[in-house]
Amino acid sequence: MRHLQQSQFEVFDGYEYDSDHSDASMGSDLSDNTEKWINLLIARSRLYSKCEISRSSKTREQVDFGILFDVDGVLARGSTPLDPAKKAMEKLKDSEGNLKVPVAFVTNACNRSADKARQISNWFDINVPPEQVIHAPTPAKLLRQFHAKHTLVIGQEHRLDIAEDLGFSNLCTIEDIKEAYPLLDMVDHENRIRVAKGDYTENPSFPKVDVILLIGEPCRWETDLQLIIDLLLTEGKPNEAPKDPYTVPQLPIIACNMDLVFMAEACMPRFGHGAFLLCLETLYQKLTGKPLSYQNLVGKPCEITYRFAEHTVSKIARKMGITKPLKRLYFFGDNPSVDIVGANLYDRYIKRQDSNGNACELPFSRLIPQSDDLHEQTVEACHSMLVGTGVYKHQHEEDQKTALTSKPYVYHGHRDIAHEEDLTKPHKYVDDVHEGIEYILKRESIV
Repeated sequence: MRHLQQSQFEVFDGYEYDSDHSDASMGSDLSDNTEKWINLLIARSRLYSKCEISRSSKTREQVDFGILFDVDGVLARGSTPLDPAKKAMEKLKDSEGNLKVPVAFVTNACNRSADKARQISNWFDINVPPEQVIHAPTPAKLLRQFHAKHTLVIGQEHRLDIAEDLGFSNLCTIEDIKEAYPLLDMVDHENRIRVAKGDYTENPSFPKVDVILLIGEPCRWETDLQLIIDLLLTEGKPNEAPKDPYTVPQLPIIACNMDLVFMAEACMPRFGHGAFLLCLETLYQKLTGKPLSYQNLVGKPCEITYRFAEHTVSKIARKMGITKPLKRLYFFGDNPSVDIVGANLYDRYIKRQDSNGNACELPFSRLIPQSDDLHEQTVEACHSMLVGTGVYKHQHEEDQKTALTSKPYVYHGHRDIAHEEDLTKPHKYVDDVHEGIEYILKRESIV
């Protein structure tokens, strides 16, 4: 056995040690022999360690793909990780507990990246730095032309921290607007009482709002909807009524996350930010006769998010010591109208590049800005992987045919992303993420 181990060591590392350290060759000096055996065990231990590092390095050099995970419905339900996700992550770890494949986490939620990274790290006992987590607003880091403008940020907790982390430096909230213009918020009955009593002070010198950044649905939809419309009809300065609301130039709007619904702890889907956007779009068009225009749509399923995800996972690959450019992405999602449509849109985008590397043209609101911040685009295919542990409930083929003939299909996607039924079909359906990881590792010949 000792000679076989030595041979294996020589194959892996070329390391040589004294092969005469056997029981038969031991002399009478016990102390001397003990020291020799200790040295031999230390040498062997180092060799085993070097063999493992060699195997890990060899695997990483061969990897030319990355994996992207949605979180809610794929890896977890609310704050509870799914068992198949725990098994999947174990499959992706090397002997030292580190991920052997570059991965990133792409969610349409709106949290601080450091908080979500810490949560994922605890779920799966892996090291996840904040830059490995991409939330719906994260690609807005690329929109530098707006970062210094006076920006109204809409959302809930930590919205100012999130906006500042994106690069926006001149911020206000809906509470600031309410305080500056107390006569506007008449859906708040307590505010009506204050106004009736004359217990208010206006601030006409409040600076004009230049940009509206919608990073997530607010707590009080009716107040936010009213005041956002007021800003849109007055070019960001609602101290007097517009003379002609039908011809007012619209403020730039950056909207993050178009999900109509999402899956949390409840057994039924819950309204997402897309539902809030739908209300805003409907009200604006009803009042002006014009469709609401978005400067940028950010978050899944828009191409900018998948481009930013490729950039992120490529950076992670370099940090892992992978020198080959990534050629394939696998994206795990649970929502056909969001995750799968987005992955398929990005697959189409990169495959329609011309000979000069210029990709296909996109609608204005979905343009990907040219930025030196982005890593070179090298991926040649984005494979969509649909799981059945979240929003999507899988039906057998016969049941699907029955459902199609018995009821119409209702498209839940955003109006700026035209419905194409083929885009909702995944590259592969799997019952859960563990089954999907096994499929990928087998397909990529990774042990």
